[in-house]
Amino acid sequence: MRMTARMILKSLIDARPPGDAAISASGRAGLGYGLFASLCEETLVALRALGLQRNDRLAMVLPNGPDMAAAFVAAASAVTAAPLNPAYREEEFHFYMEDLKARALLVEEASTSPAIAAAHRLGIPVLTLHPAREAGAFTLSGGAAGPAVRQGAAESADVALVLHTSGTTSRPKIVPLTHANLIASANNIRGTLRLTEADRCLSIMPLFHIHGLVAAVLATFTAGGSIFATQGFNALKFFAQMEEAKPSWYTAVPTMHQAILARAGRNEDIIKAHPLRFIRSSSASLPVPVFHALEAAFSCPVIEAYAMTENAHQMTSNQLPPGRRKPGFVGCAAGPEVQVMSPDGRLLGPGEEGEVVTRGPNVTPGYENNPSANEQGFAFGWFHTGDQGFMDEDGFLKITGRLKEIINRGGEKVAPMEVDEVLMEHDAVAQAVTFAMPHDKLGEEVAAAVMLREGASAGERELQDFANQRLAAFKVPKRIVILEEIPKGATGKLQRIGLAQKLGLA
Repeated sequence: MRMTARMILKSLIDARPPGDAAISASGRAGLGYGLFASLCEETLVALRALGLQRNDRLAMVLPNGPDMAAAFVAAASAVTAAPLNPAYREEEFHFYMEDLKARALLVEEASTSPAIAAAHRLGIPVLTLHPAREAGAFTLSGGAAGPAVRQGAAESADVALVLHTSGTTSRPKIVPLTHANLIASANNIRGTLRLTEADRCLSIMPLFHIHGLVAAVLATFTAGGSIFATQGFNALKFFAQMEEAKPSWYTAVPTMHQAILARAGRNEDIIKAHPLRFIRSSSASLPVPVFHALEAAFSCPVIEAYAMTENAHQMTSNQLPPGRRKPGFVGCAAGPEVQVMSPDGRLLGPGEEGEVVTRGPNVTPGYENNPSANEQGFAFGWFHTGDQGFMDEDGFLKITGRLKEIINRGGEKVAPMEVDEVLMEHDAVAQAVTFAMPHDKLGEEVAAAVMLREGASAGERELQDFANQRLAAFKVPKRIVILEEIPKGATGKLQRIGLAQKLGLA
């Protein structure tokens, strides 16, 4: 029988004392596994009373922390969790909730999020999460999405989580992930990292992101361990949190690791007093110097993994000792099958470069309502990552680039055409092309080239302010170059690749 997160919690209560903490946080009592399981049951009853059924989408706009971690698992036990980035503007919330066909919106008590106004415009009821004493415990209130329903908990084939992923067009693709997908991935991570009930994860990743939800939260719970949930990453608070939490590991993106490293020298006593078993890195390539500096600073192995939303996170991973770690490589297959494929569908051998493809129980059944994306993305019976790379003789994968043009800003993915369209809404803009320019810490930063309408005038700051009113801050170009004519390819198409070099921004 395939498992769901709710079933895992119930099985853990039988295997260990229910009072053992599943979630802890600064200033709040720990939430034991027994109370956590009860919370899931109470949330199921509350959502059914509010008219929400299995596979109904519950948009979630909650700050990072224990309540978001618990609410994700509890909501997914009953409906489909649809976490959204709290930094979005109202128009972005409107788009995403409408695109998902959300049945309700969940916000925290006293929230002033623009998501509420977007929900009102869409006629979606707003539910409120009221925190309780224990970390992650809460009650729900709010308007009903429909008449009460009598229905049980979510099942293995139901969609537990739905996320948007950026595509090569301005319209993001919807990725549904079933309970079976998520649990397969969480178990893969648990096995790779050899997690046990003795492990505690210091959770600093955003919990609207697949990395935080699956690697930090679900993988921990499948092992019966615990998480110390922070309010989000803050390099200035990291070592104080480490001292309080006494974690055995944490997982983060490379830019977070770099910020932590910058303060490691001043916190050597804390590092020595609370030694980590390992550090995990994922969601963007980890620079080799950062790998070595982390291992030196923390005296523990650094495990780099390769992951993406469509795979419910993990695909490959380097190994804990006595296994191998290869700096600059993202490891070997760690759960799903991973291969490198030629454009004609031929699987390639060691050293041959091609597109990275995967298949396995963690992989999404397919993009929602997007036949063309499914035809391309799942050709030849494999999921196509859009990343280029090769395997070495040991089966370790090296990523050499992206076949598509998505900007990877430190793990945050930006669809260039989405930014193009916003810039072109400005009255003065005739053409706009958004592209990646190199950044020493983020890997890539967002930039744009703009051609103004004849007789019109606008400066870089004006256009950035215009975009900032319509896009999340991480999508706003940090450089906008105004040109008399934007360079074009032989066919007359605007070309993004190589534009940073042509414009002297590399």
